[in-house]
Amino acid sequence: MSFQVTVQPSGRQFTCDEGETILTAAIRAGVGLPYGCKNGACSSCKGKLVAGQVEHGPHQERALSAHDEQLGFSLFCCAKPQSDVTIEAREVAGVGEFPVRKMPVRVAGLQKAADDVMILSLQLPANERLQYKAGQYLEFMLRDGKRRAYSMAIAPHKDEPMSLHIRHLPGGLFTDQVFTTLKERDILRVEGPLGTFFLREDSEKPIVLLASGTGFAPIKAIVEQLEHAGSKRAVTLYWGGRRPQDLYMNALCEEWARTLPAFTYVPVVSNAAPEDNWSGRTGFVHRAVMEDFPDLSGHQVYACGAPIVVESAQREFSAQCKLPEDEFYADSFTSEADLAGATPAAS
Repeated sequence: MSFQVTVQPSGRQFTCDEGETILTAAIRAGVGLPYGCKNGACSSCKGKLVAGQVEHGPHQERALSAHDEQLGFSLFCCAKPQSDVTIEAREVAGVGEFPVRKMPVRVAGLQKAADDVMILSLQLPANERLQYKAGQYLEFMLRDGKRRAYSMAIAPHKDEPMSLHIRHLPGGLFTDQVFTTLKERDILRVEGPLGTFFLREDSEKPIVLLASGTGFAPIKAIVEQLEHAGSKRAVTLYWGGRRPQDLYMNALCEEWARTLPAFTYVPVVSNAAPEDNWSGRTGFVHRAVMEDFPDLSGHQVYACGAPIVVESAQREFSAQCKLPEDEFYADSFTSEADLAGATPAAS
């Protein structure tokens, strides 16, 4: 059995198989619904259920509350139609431009950028090239059907091995492997490109880039894409960490600030120790943006990192800095620990 999904206001339609989520079916059909984590944690895919019935799988309460459901909202990454449905969502242009592919990759290199950050380089099969947009991610296909998502940390035009930034989460199924047993020439399987977090190149608005921790990875790809395109847009990068060593590519950012026109770099540290001798900006990284840009009404913001950082930025930039809701683009990095608190599906 299958159900028909109609998207408003575009009127586009696609088929969703029984037991399949609306988002999975949309990706398969090349329909550009906005999304991030695909697992009920980030709320990027939340939209209105206009007609029909769905059943929600496990998800974070903060992504879709019971009150949200009463108001007619749905989380499309975990919503399975029980009838034909009509949804309301702002489609993202360009999502279906490149096909989502599965392929084997070979580990080309492992380089520690910090005690808990590994730069993992991947070699694609001979004569293969993964087409994607700067900011998108891929998923590793692991044992027992498990998956782990990481953003490409290199712009698509670069003729270099694929690069990912992996933060070690002790006890993590994949990150423990990366930091202990994974070695060069090992074979892994990936699927991509995925995600709707990517540079919108049809605007001339100044850009604020906001990263926390390894959320810097897709931001790095976006900066490289802007440089490659010869963009003249003003760009300000805010990168936050607890300690200075968390800004593991600080030297690269400082080089961009010296060499790229209209580019500004603002590192922010929230918990510097006395021995760090930190003299730069302190506190929450999104608050540093608000101090410098009390009026964001004419800007675009691209934010990536821990869910608390992204959610706080989205809420406060909109409420206090006049940022238009449709000019905030985000990718929230969710871990298994984040997902452990998911709300069970309703019985």
